[in-house]
Amino acid sequence: MIRMLSAFNLKPGEDETAFRAAYRDFITELHATGLILAADPPGRRVRDTPMDTGDDCAQEFFSIMCFRDRAQLDEAYAHIEEGMDPSTTATHLRMYRRITNSVFLCWEEDAE
Repeated sequence: MIRMLSAFNLKPGEDETAFRAAYRDFITELHATGLILAADPPGRRVRDTPMDTGDDCAQEFFSIMCFRDRAQLDEAYAHIEEGMDPSTTATHLRMYRRITNSVFLCWEEDAE
């Protein structure tokens, strides 16, 4: 399984409740089209603990998406990048336009 961590801020003026509802719709669409295996709802960073050592990181929100394998991850990227489905591409762009200062990190879990 491959997991992708998305760390980001909401753009100024973006309502958090509206963003969370739009994110749920976004994830539902990606799951229905087979582009992701699963995803967690967005979480909020907890800075006031010594466990948070990311002083150089300014992101306040995160989410984690799960992909079955590299093939699904690559298919999802190609699907969005190449505009294979205009509605999914539009949904992705609408979500992306709500955030700023985004960082996307992927890692693969060892399958045993």
